[in-house]
Amino acid sequence: MGYQIITQERSTLPIRGVLFDMDGVVLDTEKLYARFWMEAARDFGYPMTWEQALGMRSLSNTAGQAKLESYFGKGVSREALRNRRIERMDAYIQEFGVEAKPGVRELLTYLKNRGIRTAITTSSPMDRVKRYLTALDLLDGFDRLCSGHDVPKGKPEPDIYLYGAAALELRSGECLAIEDSYAGLLSAYRAGCHAVMVPDLDGPSEDARPLLFALADSLGDLIGLLEALK
Repeated sequence: MGYQIITQERSTLPIRGVLFDMDGVVLDTEKLYARFWMEAARDFGYPMTWEQALGMRSLSNTAGQAKLESYFGKGVSREALRNRRIERMDAYIQEFGVEAKPGVRELLTYLKNRGIRTAITTSSPMDRVKRYLTALDLLDGFDRLCSGHDVPKGKPEPDIYLYGAAALELRSGECLAIEDSYAGLLSAYRAGCHAVMVPDLDGPSEDARPLLFALADSLGDLIGLLEALK
């Protein structure tokens, strides 16, 4: 367990903010997204694999449609599959709830005590963000909540991370951005944040490694990283 700084190149600005992706970083929900993307696709006759489902993480509408077409051809509808995925996943969560990722409460306490500002920067809609975080008593742990539905372009474009930094009244170079997916890391990197991966369902791909400032085994390990960056 621990962290690894991947690149020594970093801004001279101090770290004053941490921007959190939600699914797979704060919440242990990516396994559910993958499961229900697969089930929804199969409802429509598309044999989606686990690896293909992982490729759908954090993508905007446009990028998600392009990804599905790369899997199954031009006839596939992201909207139809997504609506079915939401229906199935909502029913599951209503019955079983959601879980927080290990270490999130300890990290948020550490950041608050150090005066480091925090924001959620997620592709999920705001009503879902508030519902999930409220259910786990995490809503008040973040200074700002930012949804990709409130910016012109979703991940992997930089908009959500630029929005998150601005919401905290910080420059992107003053922020760590915590992600678990390639699309999210690319978004954070393009925004000029220090992109840090905390792997969830898979580790960093070869494409993702050049985007990384650091790699951590868990959210709790980020406390050691931030101590080292003082």
